Amino acid sequence: MPKVVLISQMPLPYSKIGSWTTLYKNYLKKDHKIDYIVCPKPEELFDGIKYSFVNFTFISKLRSKLLKRKNLEYFQALDKLINPDEKYIIQIIDNYGMIKPLEKYLSSKGILNKCYIQFFYHGYPPYVQQASGLDFYEIIDEMILLTNDSYALHKKEINVLPNYFSILPNGIDTEKFKKIADFEKIKLKKQLNLDDKKVFLWCSNDRPKKGLNLILDVWKNVYTRYDNIVLLVIGCDPREEMDGVLFLGKIPNDNLPKYYQLSDCYLFPTLCQEGFGLSLIEALHCGNYCIASALGGVPEVLQYGKLGKLIENPHFVSEWEKAINDFLEDKYEIPEVPEALYSKEKWNEGMNQIIEKAKFRLANSTIKL
Repeated sequence: MPKVVLISQMPLPYSKIGSWTTLYKNYLKKDHKIDYIVCPKPEELFDGIKYSFVNFTFISKLRSKLLKRKNLEYFQALDKLINPDEKYIIQIIDNYGMIKPLEKYLSSKGILNKCYIQFFYHGYPPYVQQASGLDFYEIIDEMILLTNDSYALHKKEINVLPNYFSILPNGIDTEKFKKIADFEKIKLKKQLNLDDKKVFLWCSNDRPKKGLNLILDVWKNVYTRYDNIVLLVIGCDPREEMDGVLFLGKIPNDNLPKYYQLSDCYLFPTLCQEGFGLSLIEALHCGNYCIASALGGVPEVLQYGKLGKLIENPHFVSEWEKAINDFLEDKYEIPEVPEALYSKEKWNEGMNQIIEKAKFRLANSTIKL
């Protein structure tokens, strides 16, 4: 049977916070179908997986530059695993620039026809159609997206697509991110002296397109009308003090669930085409009412408004103000979120199905003939 090789720019397991690295960490600890990992050396290793480590040395970097061969270190590591008599499924995650060099490497080894390239894309819009863009879509055998809406946009904008597509939504640990009893929620609020407040939460990295500045502008207006509310901000460096706002800084991923659980309303004001919005489903499973930008994959994640409020014009402060005011005036309903919705178990199951289908196609030579 074909072997499965994962090529990762990040060391796996990854010690820092990351969405897809967390997904693979959950997956590789369970019933997975990955045989080999090519990556920089991590601090610890997954059991039962053969690694080939990527070594970045001055000599290798100089050689890559002189030979104008990108990702040379990855192919040197891959070369230690490849057997010309075997067939391989090769997984690439979000690394657009890896695809053409990978094709050249596989062709140079005479094994391109024995390989099936899966590209996992965690963005939303298609890659910009550049001179090499068409080559990218022709080279890969399968593209795995987060939402059906992203697939629809690819169909609309790209003329030549891979032979196969799959949809694999993100998944979270629903044992960690889950709703708690009211008395437990009150207890958590008391720990931060918030027991008499409606708690709003923003949690992301502090990039302009994540919408924090917009939400702080909104908050200045909302806070003048209500004195029993507070906004918790997680993920950015402390800022100048602001009425009704607590800047909590960067919090380890393992400590995040309690902040979702003590919150009442989660704000997701992205100003870009998000692929999915992992924090949205963490907040949903913890019982938050979600108010989110209707951009990218977010509407599909929130089932087009069934699971939360979508802001159709998220760049307008007034729309956020109205949504928050409606929430504070009880003009909303907390949705029932199925326990298995966007769970890591569903993700693991989906990944295994995608790999099994690819193995069948490759074993039966249904590609690149």
